[in-house]
Formats: sequence, C-alpha cells, structure tokens
Amino acid sequence: QAQLVESGGGLVQTGGSLRLSCEASRNILRIINMGWYRQPPGKQRELVAAITTGGGSTTYGDSVKGRFTISRDNAKNTVYLQMSGLKPEDTAVYYCSATNVWSHTYWGQGTQVTVSS
Repeated sequence: QAQLVESGGGLVQTGGSLRLSCEASRNILRIINMGWYRQPPGKQRELVAAITTGGGSTTYGDSVKGRFTISRDNAKNTVYLQMSGLKPEDTAVYYCSATNVWSHTYWGQGTQVTVSS
C-alpha cells in the first residue's frame, strides 16, 4: 500500500527545535515534489515548505522563512523538516505530501507539533 510515514512531532517550548521526517513507500513512483503542510486548530491547511526531488528547489510559507529548512534524501525516499525558533503559533498537525509526475498527491497521517509558551 502506498503510504507516507511521518515521525518527529512532539511538545517543545517556545524557541526550541524539532525535526520531522517523512518516508515514502517504494511503491510511490516518480515523485517530483515532496512537502510539508500544517493545519492549526480551527484553521485551514497551509503550505509550510516544499522541495523538488530533481533540482532541490525549495518553497517556504512566509511565516516560516528563516526558521524552517526542508531537505531530502532521494536514496531513502525521505524528506525532512528542521524547525527552529518555534513559536506557539506553529502549533498544528503537520502533514507530509508527495506528488508524482501524474499530479497525484499522497498524504501522510499527520504528526502533532505543540509549542508551549
């Protein structure tokens, strides 16, 4: 079964750091883009960061620029999100995504990140 497995969420204090990981199963073929989205309580899902699997081009949401870094390991079919300088407003469920050449997007189950003030 095609799936994305996320790990690394948890509880952290303001100013702290966390690293999220997401591994795509090998039967998800021809991935061209992987990314992280988040959904704060009562709000819509929003883009956090994305990276192409080819050239490694990155895109960041305005609220995380300069604090979060996305990276990938194509050999491991894995994408990472290094989060630093965390703020209470970063509290959300974080979802991993993977899009293939046929424009189909797969989603992970989500991992909770909670930043305490």
